[in-house]
Amino acid sequence: MTAFADLRLSEPVLEALRDIGYERPSPIQEQAIPPMLEGRDVIGQAQTGSGKTAAFGAPIVNYVDPSDPDTQALVLTPTRELCIQVTQAIRGFGLRKGVEVVATFGGAPIRDQISRLRSGAHVVVGTVGRVLDLIDRGALQLGSCRFVVLDEADEMLDLGFLEDVEKILRRTPNGRQTSLFSATMAPPIRKLADNYLYDPVHVKVKADTLTVDTVEQFRVEVNAKDKPQKLAEVIEAERPSQAIVFCRTKIGTDRLFRLLKDRGNNVRALHGDLSQGQRDGVMLAFKGGRVPLLVATDVAARGLDISTVTHVINYDVPRSPDTYVHRIGRTGRAGASGRAITFVEPKQQREREAIEAHIGMEITPWEAGATTAVGRASRARVAAEAEQSAAAANGNGGGDAAPVVVREKPRRGRKPQLNHAADEPGERIVLVPGAGEGLQVRDVVEAIAEATGLDGEAIREVRVLEHFALATLPAAAVADAVQAIDGHRAGAVTLGAELLRGA
Repeated sequence: MTAFADLRLSEPVLEALRDIGYERPSPIQEQAIPPMLEGRDVIGQAQTGSGKTAAFGAPIVNYVDPSDPDTQALVLTPTRELCIQVTQAIRGFGLRKGVEVVATFGGAPIRDQISRLRSGAHVVVGTVGRVLDLIDRGALQLGSCRFVVLDEADEMLDLGFLEDVEKILRRTPNGRQTSLFSATMAPPIRKLADNYLYDPVHVKVKADTLTVDTVEQFRVEVNAKDKPQKLAEVIEAERPSQAIVFCRTKIGTDRLFRLLKDRGNNVRALHGDLSQGQRDGVMLAFKGGRVPLLVATDVAARGLDISTVTHVINYDVPRSPDTYVHRIGRTGRAGASGRAITFVEPKQQREREAIEAHIGMEITPWEAGATTAVGRASRARVAAEAEQSAAAANGNGGGDAAPVVVREKPRRGRKPQLNHAADEPGERIVLVPGAGEGLQVRDVVEAIAEATGLDGEAIREVRVLEHFALATLPAAAVADAVQAIDGHRAGAVTLGAELLRGA
């Protein structure tokens, strides 16, 4: 299997990737990094979660000259949320080289962003509207920009940004290296690529990573007036750990939110009429697991990348098959299976048929307890893994894994102390914030132990960097541990935690 070292990245970038916990490149990284390092333009067809941020971020950092204060790379994103995610990732890749990465997006004071740009920004990550505004104000100079990346180009198309994207591209040097990443290649995106990319290498990850084959898909035939009651029945039967309920309009989203709240649900709404501060608060609460139910419009939910979402409910049929794929892609992440349930009114059968033609399969009628081949395969895999773990714990699987022992009398006010062998197989988790917020190794270890009951020997390889921290926990306990740690206090800060995976 290919390693990052085989891709000819420089040692500082490789060290940064190792710091973060990257071991082997994902398919999109393996295919996109070499041509980008060769200076070729690249079209990458890949969805969120495939590792595409490292696919373009690592080559950019590889060639950025930290001694040159000019802006050398520009990454355009469709949403504020994705802008922040990409910025954090590239900062991690460039940490060893001292690469300065600045995020520019709407909803935040433009003067602060202008000040940061003037202080020096080797890489600028920004939303389309804010970047164009900064260019027009003369605050963002792109005369030395050697690299331009269009991330999630299909979302830019959906949001009506392509015309502004072209205006920005015309302000960059003709000799730039351009990369375009998109889950789908609609005709306007192909035209954009034809006009602004030179002899691009087309990189497409294997079909199974572009489809929704980790999601069980169901449909509910229902009249419009009966949808609220049917939604209540679905939620009661499915009992989702976390679910996103999609509506077409802001008014519909707000109306459904109030209905669910009045019925006693712990629910939040996410739509374009909320202030940026309100949207941030909703997203933090949902990502932290404090809110199990989120009602959202498509635009507001762009950029949501939360591995704990177990269900997507399409309360309104999406406007296009591509939107359907985007929606249900919010679940079934990080190797887990998810469930997507779409409400279909009698007049919407043509929309359903178009979706089925697009995904190449029929959507299964829903009933309580219904399952599909995807769910059966996932459960069989989980059962097999559990059986292997049990065999190993009993000494029948090679003896590598040690049994978990719970002390009979746990410490008062603490979770039971769980003993694990120091050489037990582990998995890496990432925690936020980092040293920049005053977090220290001791804080991380104490917080993990307090939240999970794991003993000190089980918490290994703790590393605290500027913006995040890393730790290795026993593989057998890591899923429950992440859930317990996320939202737990460590000194004066609240921790966020998730299993480390490709950016």
